Amino acid sequence: MPRPSLREKILSEGFHVVLERGYCGATVRDIVRAAGVPQGSFTNHFESKEAFCLELLVRYFALVQANIATTLRNDELAPLHRLRLWFEVQIDFLERAEFRNGCLIGNLSAEAGAHSATIHAKLGEIYADIHESVIYCLNAAVEAGELPETFDCNENGQFLYSSLQGAILQAKVELSPLPLTRFVKFTFSTLLR
Repeated sequence: MPRPSLREKILSEGFHVVLERGYCGATVRDIVRAAGVPQGSFTNHFESKEAFCLELLVRYFALVQANIATTLRNDELAPLHRLRLWFEVQIDFLERAEFRNGCLIGNLSAEAGAHSATIHAKLGEIYADIHESVIYCLNAAVEAGELPETFDCNENGQFLYSSLQGAILQAKVELSPLPLTRFVKFTFSTLLR
């Protein structure tokens, strides 16, 4: 089996550093130390920490899109079931890290957007894409009769994702699944009744 390239090693190990410490808290020195490579390897493969984090964000979003394809956009499943599965996939990811790391999209939104116009712009594209997928699922729920025809899929879709990100941040602070449990319970018992 071929050894992974230093670039891949830096991306793989650096992902955990950035997810744990944040954009501002993760230094290039921390990233290369975690990867076990010389600091010069970082500058050989990445123009800057901003370029490195942008690539992490693009790769992370590819994973998010794969999860969306099997949940929110999976037309073989009942729409509200898809939505619940999408929440569960995210909660499982957070549980594996004992709620210490949060979501890279939310984490970078909270801090990197203010430091990088490039990352800010990419986050805007990502939010738009995720919102479209949530709205797609909610529209399918209306069409399937799971939600009333008067249900505003756009407004509620925007609200759901914003609320989910808030619950993720709170779960990270509390190191507990309770904010997410409350969010899911409220979503299905009140908002989507």
